[in-house]
Amino acid sequence: MSNNPYVARLIPQWVRDGAAYQVPDATGMVKLDAMENPYVWPIELREELAARVADCALNRYPDPHALAVRGPLRRWMNIPESLEMLFGNGSDEIIALLISTLIDSGRSVCAPDPSFVMFRVLANQYRVPFHALPLDSERDIDLDVWLQTLAATDPGIIFVPQPNNPTGNVFSKARLARVIEATEALVVIDEAYTAFTDADYVDWALRYPNVVIMRTLSKVGLAGSRFGLLIGDPAWIDQFDKLRLPYNINVLSQVAVQFALEHVDVLESQSAAIREERIRLTEALKARKLVVWPSEANFLIVLMPDGHAQAVFEGLKEQGVLVKCLDGSHPLMANALRVTVGAPAESDALLTAMDQLLGGGR
Repeated sequence: MSNNPYVARLIPQWVRDGAAYQVPDATGMVKLDAMENPYVWPIELREELAARVADCALNRYPDPHALAVRGPLRRWMNIPESLEMLFGNGSDEIIALLISTLIDSGRSVCAPDPSFVMFRVLANQYRVPFHALPLDSERDIDLDVWLQTLAATDPGIIFVPQPNNPTGNVFSKARLARVIEATEALVVIDEAYTAFTDADYVDWALRYPNVVIMRTLSKVGLAGSRFGLLIGDPAWIDQFDKLRLPYNINVLSQVAVQFALEHVDVLESQSAAIREERIRLTEALKARKLVVWPSEANFLIVLMPDGHAQAVFEGLKEQGVLVKCLDGSHPLMANALRVTVGAPAESDALLTAMDQLLGGGR
């Protein structure tokens, strides 16, 4: 490691003490660790997209507002005309942008615990206080504790994923409404997994002046495009747009997203296939005497025999199947592996490997 003295002089201690976000190498693996859509587009669509990309003006900056995708997105997602949209380089950029508004404000960020790790990570990076909101024994909103915490901390932003990652469930609509009505914070309902559930909260951005909706196209087969969006009252979007970096959605992503929105039937059929495979995989894992939490996302939480989660994770990896071990990350996730719902052949590879590690099978 370099001993460059300028690094120690110019980089704050809290940065030097931290670590970069690690993504494991998945080369040659059955990749079931990142909630990606396992399906590629049909060859004829890929060839048509390639022709579109060939005509991209890579020598020019992209449309700063990605106007070509706005109408198709609004129609596909049934976004009312009275709501506006802001686009981000993935939902991560939107989360960062929202949290950046709280710098030096004295306000904090709140999110369920456990939940999407980037809420806490980005709050820490921006030096904004973060307060965890615990879940109850059913992995739902612990309403009394949430209301007490919000009253004590007076946060500026509350992130609430519907469904939640990593627990996979949709929180109680009635409890969430109580939270929204009890706070003056901006409540960001994160619908990253909306393609895999019937829950839809876009109309809540009309019902409540302190609610916006965040979505991403990463889970429907466009993870590589890094395209996220924020939906809300124009008064919110106008302010957040002042902090958005210009040209944040590159020209290749804009072309890919526009093309995909011309073929939403493909996106929807793939998401439907994942929902069907979620049922099959759940039943197959339960047939192996494993506990599987109900999920409305494109992943499953599977509980391993007590104390075996890490060993099973390592054993799966040795057999070429990569999942996510959550054991030790949070008390609610004890003995838990998170498994992305992949294509049937990927599920079969997982099940075969599980049988070899745990014995038995059907």
